[in-house]
Amino acid sequence: MGKGFSESEVKNNEPIKDLKKEKKGLAYFLKEKKLTYTLPGKKQINIFGSIVLVLNILLVLLVILYLNNQQFHDFIFNVGR
Repeated sequence: MGKGFSESEVKNNEPIKDLKKEKKGLAYFLKEKKLTYTLPGKKQINIFGSIVLVLNILLVLLVILYLNNQQFHDFIFNVGR
């Protein structure tokens, strides 16, 4: 006989009540709603793409300004304290 095994049979005919517990919160909301995903349209793709490009260009300009302009460098250094 291996460790953890028993020769006697366990009889458990009581129904498990924990499995039929009412779900609450987010689980209940997700159970009731059927979420569907729709692909974005061409206009929405262009808007998000434009926003990403503008923010990337702005970031590059600010990094260049930070590296080349001592006053801007000091301003950013002092604001970060």
